[in-house]
Amino acid sequence: MSETAIHPVVRELVDAINSGDRPRFLSALTPDATLSDDGTQQDLEEWIDREIFTVNGHLEIQEQDDDGLALTARYRNDTWGEMRTRWRFTIVDGKIGQIATGQA
Repeated sequence: MSETAIHPVVRELVDAINSGDRPRFLSALTPDATLSDDGTQQDLEEWIDREIFTVNGHLEIQEQDDDGLALTARYRNDTWGEMRTRWRFTIVDGKIGQIATGQA
């Protein structure tokens, strides 16, 4: 699968996840960005710490939609192991304003 069509800010976010770079992750977001997990709104910073940055989160893209804003990926962390996940991003003024994720 070619990842060249992925939206640049989404690519930045994925790279930040995979490199464990929390400040880089947050810099890809709008100041009021929101996150939902399996349809439930989450406290974004609490969630990313619990699910990504304190547990070695890693995202491997398997598929993406044509607009480059929706991904299916293998996601793994030290808490849950590996699972197939779906990610959808909304872009606002060149940054990510909303993340919706959950099991695929």
